[in-house]
Amino acid sequence: MPGGGALAATSDVNRIEAPVTFLAYLICAFASFGGIFFGYDSGYINGVTGSAVFIELIEGPGHTALSGPHNSLITAILSAGTFFGAIIAGDVAEILGRKWTVVLGCGIYIIGVILQVATNGLGLIVAGRLIAGLGVGFESAIVILYMSEICPRKVRGALVAGYQFCITIGLLLAACVTYATQSRPDASSYRIPIGIQFVWGVILGVGLMFLPDSPRYFVKRGRVEQARKSLCILRGQPADSEYVEAELAEIIANEEYERSLIPSGSWINGWANCFKGSLMKSNSNLRKTILGTSLQMMQQWTGVNFIFYYSTPFLKSTGAIGNVFLISLIFTLVNVCSTPISFYTVEKLGRRPLLVWGAFGMLICQFLVAIIGDTVGFNHTHPTPTAADPTAVTANNIGAVNAQVAFIAIFIFFFASTWGPGAWIVIGEIFPLPIRSRGVALSTASNWLWNTIIAVITPYMVNPDEGNLKSNVFFVWGGLCTCAFVYAYFLVPETKGLSLEQVDKMMEETTPRTSAKWKPSTTFASDMGLKDGAKLDANITEDVERKGSIF
Repeated sequence: MPGGGALAATSDVNRIEAPVTFLAYLICAFASFGGIFFGYDSGYINGVTGSAVFIELIEGPGHTALSGPHNSLITAILSAGTFFGAIIAGDVAEILGRKWTVVLGCGIYIIGVILQVATNGLGLIVAGRLIAGLGVGFESAIVILYMSEICPRKVRGALVAGYQFCITIGLLLAACVTYATQSRPDASSYRIPIGIQFVWGVILGVGLMFLPDSPRYFVKRGRVEQARKSLCILRGQPADSEYVEAELAEIIANEEYERSLIPSGSWINGWANCFKGSLMKSNSNLRKTILGTSLQMMQQWTGVNFIFYYSTPFLKSTGAIGNVFLISLIFTLVNVCSTPISFYTVEKLGRRPLLVWGAFGMLICQFLVAIIGDTVGFNHTHPTPTAADPTAVTANNIGAVNAQVAFIAIFIFFFASTWGPGAWIVIGEIFPLPIRSRGVALSTASNWLWNTIIAVITPYMVNPDEGNLKSNVFFVWGGLCTCAFVYAYFLVPETKGLSLEQVDKMMEETTPRTSAKWKPSTTFASDMGLKDGAKLDANITEDVERKGSIF
């Protein structure tokens, strides 16, 4: 396969490209609705575990709080399910296709929701959250894969960023629902927040049944005509369109090239292919797998989940905040309102600058929160017990504590507009077709693994009778954001404006720091002798169909 002079384009290889239709926007944007699952599931459980009726259901009459082991089990079991669901989904997506894997995940999710609503004790709520977690794992891994493969390259980043936006919407909806039901005196106080999840599963599962599957999946399985029909729908073009033929030819040529480098073979070989190659080569499968999994790890390392999981008790302990629930809601609103900024910046500025400068903004905010807290803020509160509240504290400097709150909000702004969507966008773009479903699955599983680890260890870092770091915990998050800054600068390539096939070639011919200058000078299709917009030769089609029939 010729390399082609990468840094100076010799021909306009992007000349034949279908215009983006309104229908294409709608189809791609609908898939991002799956982010509601992720966000709502992460947000509602905090309110449910605080319901007095739910507490008595699990612990028995007279109890006012869940025991530590029960609270941990109920909260963390979902993440265990999502981790394994994401891994399993990588294989299922190769067999059933991207669309039907998500539909199956919705079905599994609904079963888990039904079990949770019907709960009459610890057993059913744990089993229901485990099963629902499997469904969320299917959805969270494969929706990103599906969107990346069907979106037009010009707006792929913005549309995939919509997934993160839906996550924030899910968090906000969960906060609103649990707030509205927390004081109800019967089982509806926990069954309503749980039962609403049923709606999300039905909307996404039923809606996807009417959408086309990924044309890249069809090509991989040798179904060329189905791939052509899918592209016609996704691009809003007739079957004989030169736009469709040009894109289909490029997908086929890239698949032929990648198949020569990465033979499919057995199920074990399919997973082993994700780890082949040298760490020193930016286009090796091993390097891409490490990039995808570590990118999701870095996203969790920013400390954002500390804010959304533990901001309420943290703020309450400062003694300087009146309505801590209102402040937490404001944090959630900042998260929601900041994410749409990335719809524009990810295509205007690119993925790499977004991650580099986003990490820089986050580390500044985290260190400022830590320094203010350690010098004049939160760390300098002191106990002032009263008869009404023996645990009450008073802040020496309310202004300093308020400044900490402000910088936390600014940190959320930087995260929501950069790393929140950016990490999801990049993992959907960097993997070659033969390992794409498993690579995205591994990356998503990494997100859930580190989500769980951070959630488990954070209380030990900040609890008064354990680590008691107070504001000093932000030095930890600031240090990790510094790692994310260095990581993004040296290891994250620029994929803006490239087709998924061009991303493969770009990573062959550049390093991350020179990737932004790369321009395609040839295509996989032209290297195979295929003409832009010309009807595919029957012999080529038959050969692809024959190879694709061998799984």
